[in-house]
Amino acid sequence: MNQLFFTKRIENGFAYFDEEEGRHLVTVLRRKVGDRLQLTDGRGFYYEAEISETGKKLVLARILETTAADSENISTLHLAIAPTKQIERIEWLLEKATEIGIGEITLLHCQRSERDTVRLDRLEKVLVSAMKQSLRAHLPKLNQLARFQQFVNSVSADQKFIAWCADTPLPHLKTVLQPGKSAVVVIGPEGDFTPEEVRLAEGNGFVGVSLGAARLRTETAGLLAVGVAALAV
Repeated sequence: MNQLFFTKRIENGFAYFDEEEGRHLVTVLRRKVGDRLQLTDGRGFYYEAEISETGKKLVLARILETTAADSENISTLHLAIAPTKQIERIEWLLEKATEIGIGEITLLHCQRSERDTVRLDRLEKVLVSAMKQSLRAHLPKLNQLARFQQFVNSVSADQKFIAWCADTPLPHLKTVLQPGKSAVVVIGPEGDFTPEEVRLAEGNGFVGVSLGAARLRTETAGLLAVGVAALAV
């Protein structure tokens, strides 16, 4: 497989490509009726298909073979992180996290957040592009921007961690993360979490962890957490 395409809509043995993906297939790549291609639905399956119809608004491909993807190298990590002022830095993180393998992403609005709005459609395109580029069949779940208090009060996982810069030493994430169990890691903005937010998280079962001695940028801390989780799979 050297190129992978994506569609969420697979029905009755056919893959339906939206206008943007279909235009890329037909106009840019010059694919035509009868051509074979590999695609994914982002839900853990690969498909071999044959293009059967090419229209201006719809491209249709007949499914020939379905293969379940190997999920052993996809972590179940749920990363919750405050978006940076420069959204390009979070886009970079989402791209790399998808390539490495991650289950779910939530963007957080914290007391010291530098940004309180995000365009999920734009971020979703980053995830899809990274999934296709890395030939993965798992599209991470991207959630709506959530307020920190609401998130820590409601999120569910076997393991819950809050990574922050404490005055006293905290265990490194890699020493406490247990493989085979679902985990959520929350990472704050450049100014870190407030003491009130840390107490709130701890009161909801979150364990404080470190990501190393260096002071990391938000997106770097997020990528390190993703890498630790991937190595623990």
